[in-house]
Amino acid sequence: MTPDAVISLGRSSLEIVMILAGPILLFGLVAGVLVSLLQALTQIHDMTLTFIPKIAATILALALFGSWMLQRLISFTVNLYQSIPTLVH
Repeated sequence: MTPDAVISLGRSSLEIVMILAGPILLFGLVAGVLVSLLQALTQIHDMTLTFIPKIAATILALALFGSWMLQRLISFTVNLYQSIPTLVH
């Protein structure tokens, strides 16, 4: 296995991780900002108030993007397994 192959495999792995984590993190970020804005406007600073909207946003993101994320992960895994003979010689 050449150093170029290792770098390419690592790069594609990091890309798929960022692509798969992106929607979930983005939904959580938006929910966190909205809750923080609501807390700043109402002067209610309860720590438990921040968790429930973030969890709900994460579940919503998984419900909306879960099948797409699974398709991308399956495609990446199949391509990885199919490239094993070319990586090891």
